[in-house]
Amino acid sequence: MSATLIDGASVAASLNERIADLASTFAKRTGRKPGLSVCIVGDDPASAVYVRAKEKRASNAGFESRVLRQSASLSQAELLETINALNAEESTDGILVQLPLPPGLQERAIIEAIDPRKDVDGFHTENSGKLLCGIEDGFVPCTPFGCLHLLHHHFAQQGDSLAGKRALVLGRSNIVGKPMALLLLAEHASVTIAHSRTRDLPALCREAEVLVAAVGRANFVQGDWIRQGAVVVDVGINREEGKLTGDVDFSEAQKRAAAITPVPGGVGPMTIAMLLWNTLTAAHRRSGLPPPRLQAEQD
Repeated sequence: MSATLIDGASVAASLNERIADLASTFAKRTGRKPGLSVCIVGDDPASAVYVRAKEKRASNAGFESRVLRQSASLSQAELLETINALNAEESTDGILVQLPLPPGLQERAIIEAIDPRKDVDGFHTENSGKLLCGIEDGFVPCTPFGCLHLLHHHFAQQGDSLAGKRALVLGRSNIVGKPMALLLLAEHASVTIAHSRTRDLPALCREAEVLVAAVGRANFVQGDWIRQGAVVVDVGINREEGKLTGDVDFSEAQKRAAAITPVPGGVGPMTIAMLLWNTLTAAHRRSGLPPPRLQAEQD
């Protein structure tokens, strides 16, 4: 029996419709649109594609969307000056600096310069600390936030939840792996983090009822690593022979998994949807309005 597909594109489309409705209501109440400012430095082709997608989705949702495209020769001081200006700008609710940055620019210093209340990527240490401590008024990084929403959606359809599940996060980055593990812990899953130096990784994967793969290596997770009936979330976006592929050997994994996200069309659309959700939340907070809640949080 083939695994059920967890259709991230469909879930994201539904969430984007709700975001657009909420943004319209916000604009009527406040007289302004939620504002997202994206800063891209240099001409990295993949970054340019991502930024255009974010710009389009934000505009379609009724946001005030602006992209600041700057030369790769931009200095650290000049980029910090740009961020400081955006921090002070009333019409900007969310600030995103597209990563990676060109050589010579210090990513951590740039991220720390963003006002945590406008850090809709959720990378500032203040927001990371709030996630660690379970404080709900911070921002969660968009990709793991999207993964969690997909898992909520899947388990709600099954009349089930993440509580008590054995979950494995494969990857330990600050952007996906670590925050994903914290989000799963908050859902009362029993969480293991694995990585490239983990011993006997295939055996560990076979114990996981929920597997989140975020290692950035095409088809790294083999089909026979998957526990029968597991739920698999594939975060990987790798390009091989002109095609996008995930971190999981999809064709083999779907023979064993109960449900799995495809690549493309799985986690990717959710990342942008959660960026818009974070920006909408920031706009409400900055206007003194109670932020909206995700449907999964209400159920």
